[in-house]
Amino acid sequence: MTTKKKSHNLAADHDRGRSRSRSPTPNSPSTPTAAKRKGGKGTSSQVNYWSSWTTVKDYDIFNLPSGDWSILIGLTVVAVFVRLFRIHQPTSVVFDEVHFGGFATKYIKGKFFMDVHPPLAKLLITLAGFLAGFDGSFDFKEIGKDYLEPGVPYVAMRLLPAILGIFVVPTAFLTLKASGCSTIAAVLGAGFITFENGLVTQSRLILLDSPLVCFTALTALSWTSFMNQHALGPGAWFGPNWWFWLAASGLGLGATLSVKWVGLFTIAWVGSITVLQLWLLLGDTKQVSIQLWAKHVAARALCLIALPMAFYMFMFWIHFLCLQNPGDGDGFMSAQFQSTLNSKQMKAVPADVAYGSKITLRHWNTQGGYLHSHNHMYPSGSKQQQITLYPHKDDNNFFTVENTTKPEGGVGISGFDAITPPVLIKNGDTIKLYHNPTHRRVHSHDVRPPVTDAEWQNEVSAYGYEGFEGDANDYFRVEIIKSMSKGSVAKERLRTIETRFKLVHVMTGCVLFSHKVKLPSWGYEQQEVTCAKGGTLPNSVWFVEQNVHPQMTGPDVEMINYKNPGFFGKFWELQKVMWRTNAGLVDSHAWDSRPDSWPILKRGINFWGRDHRQVYLMGNPLIWYSATAAVLVYLIFKAIAVLRWQRGFKDYDVENFRRFDFEIGANVLGWAFHYFPFFLMKRQLFLHHYFPALFFGIIAVCQIWDFIFTRLKVIGLGSKPSIGMLATVGYLSASIIVFYLFSPIAYGNQWTKAECKRVKLFTKWDWDCNSFFDTYEQYSKYTPAKSGATDSAPSASAAKAGEQHQVHQEIAPSGPDDVQAAPEPEKSQAAKLEDAAKLVGSIVSQEEKIEYRDQDGNLLPEEEVSKLMSEGVSFETKFATKTRVIDQYGNEIDVEGDDVDVVKEDTVAIEPEAIEPSTDKKDPASEAAAQPIEAEAEKNTKSRNFEAEEPKAPEPPADAPAASDAPSDEPTFSTGADGEGTVISWVDPEPSVVTETVVVDSETETVIKEEL
Repeated sequence: MTTKKKSHNLAADHDRGRSRSRSPTPNSPSTPTAAKRKGGKGTSSQVNYWSSWTTVKDYDIFNLPSGDWSILIGLTVVAVFVRLFRIHQPTSVVFDEVHFGGFATKYIKGKFFMDVHPPLAKLLITLAGFLAGFDGSFDFKEIGKDYLEPGVPYVAMRLLPAILGIFVVPTAFLTLKASGCSTIAAVLGAGFITFENGLVTQSRLILLDSPLVCFTALTALSWTSFMNQHALGPGAWFGPNWWFWLAASGLGLGATLSVKWVGLFTIAWVGSITVLQLWLLLGDTKQVSIQLWAKHVAARALCLIALPMAFYMFMFWIHFLCLQNPGDGDGFMSAQFQSTLNSKQMKAVPADVAYGSKITLRHWNTQGGYLHSHNHMYPSGSKQQQITLYPHKDDNNFFTVENTTKPEGGVGISGFDAITPPVLIKNGDTIKLYHNPTHRRVHSHDVRPPVTDAEWQNEVSAYGYEGFEGDANDYFRVEIIKSMSKGSVAKERLRTIETRFKLVHVMTGCVLFSHKVKLPSWGYEQQEVTCAKGGTLPNSVWFVEQNVHPQMTGPDVEMINYKNPGFFGKFWELQKVMWRTNAGLVDSHAWDSRPDSWPILKRGINFWGRDHRQVYLMGNPLIWYSATAAVLVYLIFKAIAVLRWQRGFKDYDVENFRRFDFEIGANVLGWAFHYFPFFLMKRQLFLHHYFPALFFGIIAVCQIWDFIFTRLKVIGLGSKPSIGMLATVGYLSASIIVFYLFSPIAYGNQWTKAECKRVKLFTKWDWDCNSFFDTYEQYSKYTPAKSGATDSAPSASAAKAGEQHQVHQEIAPSGPDDVQAAPEPEKSQAAKLEDAAKLVGSIVSQEEKIEYRDQDGNLLPEEEVSKLMSEGVSFETKFATKTRVIDQYGNEIDVEGDDVDVVKEDTVAIEPEAIEPSTDKKDPASEAAAQPIEAEAEKNTKSRNFEAEEPKAPEPPADAPAASDAPSDEPTFSTGADGEGTVISWVDPEPSVVTETVVVDSETETVIKEEL
């Protein structure tokens, strides 16, 4: 029998007097069966608490009292202030804004890209930027790149995640009310969401986690409301509210999944409870017929499977609609997929391949592109012409198919075109591939490749010259793979697009092979091609894409083209590519962490650092540890409950006991589904992956709080509302204080070293307190540096950080007035350090700035300069040096003293962007001269590249470290568009070159060491 509870206070709700049996499958007390049981007839001695029905309250959030709505509005206003406070700072690109801001640029330009996350949140961010006037001209390429000067509407783009982050606050409040909690508990939950530092930090930037948490919270609200409707019994089933919350749950699942695949964990949570509901319904043989049970199954299948899937696919339909131009992501996709993009669509070509056909060969497995050659040599091995895989269409991709004998009826290579009728290539034929632009043939021999130096790999090169007939090492046998070829004809002879085949080197037995290995800068970072002995089948498979033959023209020739894969084909292919790419993100990251560290908040993420400020993703320790404690409390409770149940105790006769188990258990289950799967992942993981689980943990905390202070009679606090009120105020106040203590690294505000060290409780909390000033007065005297492209804290590679340096070129006028420039000052300690740093290639970039000054050093405006020029005043050039030294967080170091040492160690610099070489013919002398330079360039592919004004390398500065101490006295090379290497050994700071920045990296190789 159910005991009605007396209402005690406002905090416990005015209408709280009722039973709380919200089991997954409650029965209505108004049913005949329930009446029988109430009268005692037919009642079993052992009650199934999950299918027996008692009085249930409808916790419909639309029927909340006006006081709750007023509180809800007030909490939302507070959340608006907390989330939007100084949202404009930092005024430069922060952490993964590099990616998600960059995706907005590509959406607006319609350039196809590939990302491991579904498109919904990125589309919303793009929409916000577009409505604010963003035209896609800003590329978000590097952390620290300035937003203000190019006029990027970054605040509007940050507002989208911020608004969704604000929306989580009222959603948490309503979720707790829908689960039957008191208003006090709901206020506590909303307050925790508002003042959780990690959620605040993440929601103020152009990132995906705020939309993810928002849609997860909406799903939790909808599903909690649906469980309440389901608990009302048969009278509420299939009613308007029942259908509304079931459909809302499905839409929430679809939206969550469309932001990140973490939504699969939310689906698993809802699905597990759904299976439990259906299982219990199936066991209720007296009230649920098979027809009614089938109706429940169909309704859930429609709303929880079909509806989320339709929503998810609709997001990709919009995604494809926006991205119709080729971009940097189309290389991940198949040739058939790429053919649907603008300018990549291919005209129909002859279906049959014959001797004399000019063809392009495409690699089947890696999507690396086309077999390719260019007029540049390997730096080692045979030093013959390179054969690579190139992802873009190019004339250097075309090869003419030759027979092994001389053509009859023609002379040289052109004779194969004249064979009448054309001789088609069949399975088992031996062919040669002639590279028309360079007059060399694809060639292999028993020489190890320059990169994959393995015994089972042979080098593939282009060998010969115009008029040379070639040799036997040019012979390759066509072996058609019938199981992979399409159509019976394509299994017997070579067909464009349809035939998949291997090219077996006749002399050595190896097969033409490519894998996901990039050549260094001397190979322009194109994909390596080798000849593999026993190479895996997928990486040895090729097919013909382009096919041109002078005799295969006219209406009678069979033509072929890619079949349009349609939406479903493109959709499914993209899902597979996303899955493979996501699984391949296994490289370590400077700020990654493993799941076991998340519940104890062991480590955060350094998002940004500059001007003695930082943005560091750090949770509110009080809230974080409370959520972890709530999970542990429930697990201990459940373990004891199961043991007591096994021993025959009747704990589940107590309704509050049952409700504690189910209500809190449902949210702990949600926490578990959003946490434990990460242990199975080998990819990069970060603290922000824990946020959905944290939301469920916070809900569990508040439910336990509600049971303690309002529901459990045994404690007796329900009859003393003032105690619960004071405890809640104290608990929430404590969380606000902790939030305030850590807020400077959430907002990027000013902070002092002492305040920073005071709250840094653990060494694993690895933000740098030394980057802050000692006092706030120092901030008022400090002039912030201009945002640069690399002036931030450690980024995605996070191994280096630096301030963009400037080269100031001062131009002083001289003329009839005998105006003279001031003498050049003596070189400072910083300049000497910078000179030494050049030895190890530590300069990130160079920037020239031309200024016009008079004899007193005053800056002249452009109008006055033009006037002076018109009057015949001449100008002389003067170079001045200004050096700024920064640490790995982008903070400036005073280097004028003598306490800075130069450490003679090598540093690893970024390679220059690969540029496809030209195919202009070179004379033999220049080509021979280029070979030693290219060979030497291979040794220096990880050295800093500078541009040289003179081909001659100047001598090193006198005060630089000795050559024996330096890592290498070999020259550095800069690769130009023509592929040639220019030798640069030193940059002389005397009157030709001026530098400004030296990068300090305290974690890897070190150039300058300074105690902060």
